[in-house]
Amino acid sequence: MAHRSITSFLTREVLPPDGGAASLAQALDARVREGELIERLPDQAVRCFACGHRCLVRPGRRGICKVRFNKDGTLFVPAGYVAALQCDPTEKKPFFHALPGALALSFGMLGCDFHCAYCQNWITSQAIRDPKAVAPPERVSPGALVGLAKKHQAAILASTYNEPLITSEWAVAIFREAVEAGLVCAYISNGNGTDRVLEYIRPYVRLYKVDLKSFRDRGYRDLGGTLRNVLDTIVLLKRKGFWVEIVTLLIPGFNDSNEEITDIARFLAGVSPDIPWHVTAFHKDYKMTDPDNTPPSTLLRAAMIGRQEGLRFVYAGNLPGAVGDFENTRCPECAALLVGRSGYRILDYRVTRRGTCPDCDAVIPGLWRGGAYHAQTRPPDATGGQVPGPARAAGA
Repeated sequence: MAHRSITSFLTREVLPPDGGAASLAQALDARVREGELIERLPDQAVRCFACGHRCLVRPGRRGICKVRFNKDGTLFVPAGYVAALQCDPTEKKPFFHALPGALALSFGMLGCDFHCAYCQNWITSQAIRDPKAVAPPERVSPGALVGLAKKHQAAILASTYNEPLITSEWAVAIFREAVEAGLVCAYISNGNGTDRVLEYIRPYVRLYKVDLKSFRDRGYRDLGGTLRNVLDTIVLLKRKGFWVEIVTLLIPGFNDSNEEITDIARFLAGVSPDIPWHVTAFHKDYKMTDPDNTPPSTLLRAAMIGRQEGLRFVYAGNLPGAVGDFENTRCPECAALLVGRSGYRILDYRVTRRGTCPDCDAVIPGLWRGGAYHAQTRPPDATGGQVPGPARAAGA
């Protein structure tokens, strides 16, 4: 199959001459709508449920994300713009079990509820929080984004580049039109969710990728979150019927020990052995320049642990040609090659239109070409939606 290129569409709007975070905040505050994911409280305060922080936002204050703010008792939230926009393969998200080889029109906004020191999208995610993170917004309508996706034959419309949960009202406005136009909608997220926001997006979002960044709470607190809330969100996503894929960026000295990798894999297998788990390589970026870049050997070690712990689809990503068969999808029953890959390129595709293995007819979980869909199963000893994993996950 021919290589599908990455195409960027965004032209940059010029900010006022003084530039920086103050001018960016002013520009963003003019691109808002009234928020829906709230609880009204006394004295014009509101509780926000867009992310797991559940911020209490008093009049004149902002949430942790910096882009949702309370003005005179009304929570205003981002709308009407994008700060990043490009068309690229779904494998880049990455989704390996969702329309392999299809294009995804990916849009991003500004702000995040985490502050990861190694963020590769810090220009958009750390806007307002970091004065150096200045990505001017560009006005756009939901219909324009849907039209652009159709024009470039993108089957998927994805909210990414910053944390999509904190801009869910705008995403739903876009995705409502996208679903009517036959597009598949996706979130690429840190997974710091709430039941309320997941219920809010569920009618429109079909694919959900979570970055499971660590399995130690102290690691998550360094990034601005808590481990338990992310684990709860993964369980909720599976229970509510989203297609879920998980990425863990392995960082030397932070989360790459055999013990922690095993804990992650065991937890995911306890949610569903069918969840695709992508282990990817860290490279020095943003404020984290001390650790060495992750070698292929670490990805291969993690991938083997994932398989040993019962995950049926484990992928070693972003080092094409250096991780052997862990770029490919194989049938978990007969080991037949189903999807051959090199980086973002699809070299071979053999999943049937019924979403099955062509050799043994085993059902392959995922959303496949032609529309066949098979959900992720629960493990035989499923705990009824309780978060599995070791007791130390919450506090160690």
